[in-house]
Amino acid sequence: MAHQTHPYHMVDPSPWPLTGAIAALLMTSGLAIWFHFHIMSLMVLGLALLVLTVIQWWRDVVREGTFQGHHTPPVQKGLRFGMILFIASEVLFFLGFFWAFYHSSLAPTPELGACWPPAGITPLDPFEVPLLNTAVLLASGVTVTWAHHSIMEGKRKQAIQSLTLTIILGGYFTALQALEYYEAPFTIADGVYGATFFVATGFHGLHVLIGSSFLAICLLRQIQHHFTTHHHFGFEAAAWYWHFVDVVWLFLYVSIYWWGR
Repeated sequence: MAHQTHPYHMVDPSPWPLTGAIAALLMTSGLAIWFHFHIMSLMVLGLALLVLTVIQWWRDVVREGTFQGHHTPPVQKGLRFGMILFIASEVLFFLGFFWAFYHSSLAPTPELGACWPPAGITPLDPFEVPLLNTAVLLASGVTVTWAHHSIMEGKRKQAIQSLTLTIILGGYFTALQALEYYEAPFTIADGVYGATFFVATGFHGLHVLIGSSFLAICLLRQIQHHFTTHHHFGFEAAAWYWHFVDVVWLFLYVSIYWWGR
């Protein structure tokens, strides 16, 4: 089109959806091969391809929104609705894990010893590392809100400081959860308790890693003056995602760590 007469963004053909799909196939296939044959090469190849795809796809979106001016108000409205629908799909994703947990725990079968936690399972103390992790995530929710208000008020230095602090808290949470997994007295193979615990908390940990990378990109963009007081939806989307991760953790903590013991 030589002259565009509408405010919408006609996206150019991109190879990144295809390379992302190939990376996902290689990672899942490689993960199965790693589980059965202890060979990590295919999984590592898929992970490397995924990282390269994400970097280049993010680069293209940043160019379109920041330098080429394609993210007009109608486009931003569509992006907002898209992010809301994505988070709604993530809510349903975690709902399945909570359903499995409560289905098993509210009426334990005789095979579980007719009790919850199942016979032979020693649950983690919710008032030790899990409580610390809860405080860390809640603090990160405060710092990301601080960053949002700083961007809206044009306080660039405060936005950089608060975003950096949020990413550090996310990394600290991930390290604490890794330590908790290492010291846990049960494994994912220990029946329905181990499966629901590690799948639910593990996928939440994956979301923390994704959210941390999302915020790290926003930090780099803030350092390079990409955000203005009225044009910063990339950061808003990351903040929404981070608050969603916080809320899911609160439900996990109350359900699995505290009530579930």
